[in-house]
Amino acid sequence: MVGKVNFERNKALKKLSWSYGGLLGVSLAVALLLSLGSVLFGNLNQDEGWYLYAAGMMARGFEPYRDFAFTQGPMLPRVYALFYDVVRAQGVLGARVLTALLGLTACGLASGLAARLALPGWKRFAGLAVFLLLGLNAYHAYFSALVKTYSLCSVLLVGGLLLIAWTDGARRLRDSVLCAAGGLLLALAAGTRLSAGVALAAAGIYLLVRDRSSAARWVSFGVGGLAGLAWVFGRGLLQAPEALRFGLLDYHSLREAPGLAQSLILKAGFLSRLVQGYYPAAVLTAFLVIVWLVSRKRQGPALGKRVGAGLLWSAGLAMTAVHLAAPFPYDDYQVMVMPVLTGAVVCSLTGRLAEWSFWNPARRVWLLLALGFACVLSAGSSPVLQDWMVIGRDRIWWRMKDRPDVLKLRDAGRELKADLGGDRLLLTQDTYLAVEADARVPHGMEMGPFCYYPEFTSAEAAAAGGVLNREALLTILRSAEAKVAAFSGYGLSIRSPDVTELTPAEQTELRGALEAFYEPVRTVPDFGQGHTPLTIYQRSAPGAPLEKKQP
Repeated sequence: MVGKVNFERNKALKKLSWSYGGLLGVSLAVALLLSLGSVLFGNLNQDEGWYLYAAGMMARGFEPYRDFAFTQGPMLPRVYALFYDVVRAQGVLGARVLTALLGLTACGLASGLAARLALPGWKRFAGLAVFLLLGLNAYHAYFSALVKTYSLCSVLLVGGLLLIAWTDGARRLRDSVLCAAGGLLLALAAGTRLSAGVALAAAGIYLLVRDRSSAARWVSFGVGGLAGLAWVFGRGLLQAPEALRFGLLDYHSLREAPGLAQSLILKAGFLSRLVQGYYPAAVLTAFLVIVWLVSRKRQGPALGKRVGAGLLWSAGLAMTAVHLAAPFPYDDYQVMVMPVLTGAVVCSLTGRLAEWSFWNPARRVWLLLALGFACVLSAGSSPVLQDWMVIGRDRIWWRMKDRPDVLKLRDAGRELKADLGGDRLLLTQDTYLAVEADARVPHGMEMGPFCYYPEFTSAEAAAAGGVLNREALLTILRSAEAKVAAFSGYGLSIRSPDVTELTPAEQTELRGALEAFYEPVRTVPDFGQGHTPLTIYQRSAPGAPLEKKQP
């Protein structure tokens, strides 16, 4: 009788394992499809250009802050510089593949983190639930494929928290090594995106409060974090402290906050778009809040000296608060935080569901199936997928793309590469075009559309890492050193650091200075971010202005 019971039990467990394995396989396939679609069909973003251009500069031995302006930590260009041969050969498309792989790695690490922190019996459920919520999310897949800081920062952030979560309080030396490595990775995350620095502080406070009787873990964590910060920022502090301070602090703080009413509208928009982008996770969060309110007097199971979901809540909510407090909060900043917050929601929710005997192992599989179906429906209805094929709407007519943006960029880059002279100089603020053409831009234009600070004095522009004020930009446009120039609708139109549009008179002055020496030769319609026309110019003659033709 006992043998028959054990046989039936083993048969049921084997069936459950096959169910989890099948769900994982299908979710991996869908996640790969979303990532590949985002790589190839996702809209371009101007930030991809100056991030990759900075990586190319570092690959050639230049340093951010000292040799060119840069407004984030140095980790992303430092990492991508290691793979810059891929970028040189495949352009933005190759860099997107690398970024998407990092994004999928972050999803996998978040799944492992949730499985580590979940209660026994719920570990596979928690890990797979997190992967479904992230990997089957079109919004998350798109922003994890863009060459921005989000994917790399997520890998470092989640990896650091996973190492801390792997401690158990029983083996002091092992725990100290894990916490030191975790602190190091969180410091590298802060070196990728500065707002991740608050996660380093939040995790340190969590360990300090949790380990009041033992200082081993949080002291080791602090040592690792300080060592990481010193390695990331030490070179910039020694070589160009003013430019480092400007890029990391002043640039972001100089953007003036709007009035109270507009500020509240922007913050409401931030939250609204975030809920839209992560709708299944938002529904689970609302359900968790309801469950918590109903059963808030109950205490969860004791974890002993192990860390719990509080570590994820501390780091995730701290970063969210920083992003929400920004004068102009962008919802996509949360992409690097969502693996942490999703893990926190799932771990906390499974902790409550474990109290109900209703959720036996078989019903947990059905719950995962329902969650996966909801995630697929949410991804299929996402506006991100529409953007793969559609430029926009003109009255009642949809404007369709004739070619994926990233391939259109590649075509334009190859044409320009053939036109450039031996010095490979391209006068442009569309830096992803310079990346595709394997060209260099005039010094001061490394930040692309965000390189122009018309109100800065020459001393202020130099101290900021070599950005351009009005006189410097006009000098570059009038010197006519580059054989070819290329400007989209983003070119010669943005004022930094407030990132507002230049007045019509200012734009006319800059365009006039350009067109005095350069003649338009062709136009690429619906180009790049915003799908504006890209105008290609040819230099008339070295140092000689064009003669204006009479109408």
